[in-house]
Amino acid sequence: MISINLQLSPERLIPKIRRLWEASAAKIDSIEKTCKPGGGAPVFTVAGKYTARGWTEWTQGFQYGSAILQYDATGEQKYLRIGRERTVAVMASHLSHIGVHDHGFNNISTYGNLWRLMRQGRIKRDPRERDFYELALKITGAVQAARWRNTADGTGYIYSFNGPQSLFVDTIRSCRALAVSHMLGHVLMGERDAKISLLGRLIEHAANTARYNIYYGEGRDSYDIRGRTAHESIFNVNDGQYRCPSTQQGYSPFSTWTRGLAWAMLGYAEELEFFATLSDKELTPHGGRKKIEAMLLKAASATCDFYIDHTPVDGIPYWDTGAPGLAKMGDYLGKPADPHNEHEPVDSSAAAIAAQGLLRLGRYLGRKKQGQRYWQAGLTVASRLLDDEYLCTDRRHQGLLLHSVYHRPNGWDYVPRGSKVPCGESSMWGDYHLRELALYIQRVADGGPYYTFFGPPLR
Repeated sequence: MISINLQLSPERLIPKIRRLWEASAAKIDSIEKTCKPGGGAPVFTVAGKYTARGWTEWTQGFQYGSAILQYDATGEQKYLRIGRERTVAVMASHLSHIGVHDHGFNNISTYGNLWRLMRQGRIKRDPRERDFYELALKITGAVQAARWRNTADGTGYIYSFNGPQSLFVDTIRSCRALAVSHMLGHVLMGERDAKISLLGRLIEHAANTARYNIYYGEGRDSYDIRGRTAHESIFNVNDGQYRCPSTQQGYSPFSTWTRGLAWAMLGYAEELEFFATLSDKELTPHGGRKKIEAMLLKAASATCDFYIDHTPVDGIPYWDTGAPGLAKMGDYLGKPADPHNEHEPVDSSAAAIAAQGLLRLGRYLGRKKQGQRYWQAGLTVASRLLDDEYLCTDRRHQGLLLHSVYHRPNGWDYVPRGSKVPCGESSMWGDYHLRELALYIQRVADGGPYYTFFGPPLR
C-alpha cells in the first residue's frame, strides 16, 4: 500500500519539476536528430536510444506532443515550432486512421494541445490556424466513434485494433477525441444521413468499459476484487453477448495489468471533469447527469483505491499485480519498488499516468477526506517519479522516465547485460505522461490555467 505523504504540496515539487524540464529539452533535441519523420514512430528505448516497434503508430502524437508541452511549461519558442511543424507535416494520417483505437492519444496530444494553447492565449490567435485545428479535432472524434460494435443490450463500444470482439480498457482515455469533437458541435453521420451523437457514444463506451473491464467486489467471478481491471473484454460478434475477460499485455485475464489500470484511473477522472462542464440539457437524452456521473465516479474511485492498496509504498507499481515472480519477493508491497530486482519489472509509465488520475479525482472531490487522500497520493507518486532513480538526466540516454515496460508477455523490452528483467529504459508514452503530470502540478502551483484536455470554455 502506498505510504501517502500528507506534507507534500505542488509548490514543494517545483524545484524537481524545473529539473525535469531542463532534462526534457535535451531529450527532445536528441530525438529530433535521430527519429526523423517517415522512419517509424519512436516507441521505447533500447540501451538508451529510441527505436520504433511495428505494431501501430500510436506513439507519434506523444513524440510531437512532448515538444508542445515543453513550450507550454517553459515558453521556449523552439519547441512550439517543432510541435506545430511536425503536427502539420506528419499527423494528418492519424486523423483518418480507421484501424486503431488511439485517436485520443495521437491527436489530442498534438492538434488538441495546440488548439488549447491558442484558446488560452498562450500562442498568437490566428482564426485560420484555429479553424485548421478545429477541423482536425472534429474529424478525429467522428472517425474514432465510427469504430463501433453493438452489444446485446443495444449499446456499444469502440473496439480495439484486435477486432470487433475486443474492448480495451485503454480506450477510455482515447475517448477525449469524442469529447472535444462534441464540444465543437460535431456529429458522426451514418446511413441515410443519421446524426449519431458523439457524446452518446462516449457515454456508452465509458459505461460498458466500467461494466465489463472494471470489477467492484460484487461477486462477478472468483477474482472479483474491487477496482481490479481486465485489459480486454471479449464479446460474441454475432449477438453482442459478453463472453470473458482477456489480456494482450498483462499476465492473465484474472490479474491486473497496471498500465491498463492507470489508463482507467486517468480516463474516468478527466471525464468527470469534462462532464462537469456540460449542461443538464446535453446529458438528459443519455440518462441524465446523476446517472452518468455516478457511473464515472464509481469507476474512478474503485480503480484509484485499488492502485493505492496494491502498489508498493513509494507509489511505483510492478507491471502486473499477478506477475508470477512477485511470489518470490516477500512483502514487496511493504517496501519501495525495486526496479533492479531479479524477478519482475516495475512499470514507471503506469505510475506517471496513475498519478495524474489520482490528482484529478482528488481535485474533483475536493480537499476533504477522500479527495485529500487521492490528491496527496498523487503528489506522493509524482515526487518519487521525479527522483534520480526514475528521472533520467543523462544526456546520453534519450529517455526521460526510466524503468518503463511495454509488452512483457511478448518479450519486447530490453534487458541490459547483468540483469534478469527489463529495467533502465524509457517509453514515449511514459515520457509524455511524466511531462503532462509535471505541467499539471506546475499549473496548480503557479496559479496558471488549470490543465485539462478540453481547455477553457468555448466562446
